[in-house]
Amino acid sequence: MKPYLLSLAAGLLVGIVYGLINVRSPAPPVIALVGLLGILIGEQIPPWFKQVVSRQASTTAWVGQQVKPHVFGQLPCGQLPKKAADAPPQRRDAS
Repeated sequence: MKPYLLSLAAGLLVGIVYGLINVRSPAPPVIALVGLLGILIGEQIPPWFKQVVSRQASTTAWVGQQVKPHVFGQLPCGQLPKKAADAPPQRRDAS
């Protein structure tokens, strides 16, 4: 959740700067973003319908396992950086 909030804060800051210097944002218009949201949600309807027709496991579990990861994406899980002593020496090319 933290990366999403940081991304939102950075976007707001850039938007304020753009507003102060009277520059239009290169971001797509809101209607395009709403369309993208519709695509993400619409992709979930056929599998949901198939599940309802076949009366498989509970819908709540399906939403948590299928919809959330696809619509909201997987949060990044980074690795700790290696120490400089553990890293292999870098090769220098003779150019």
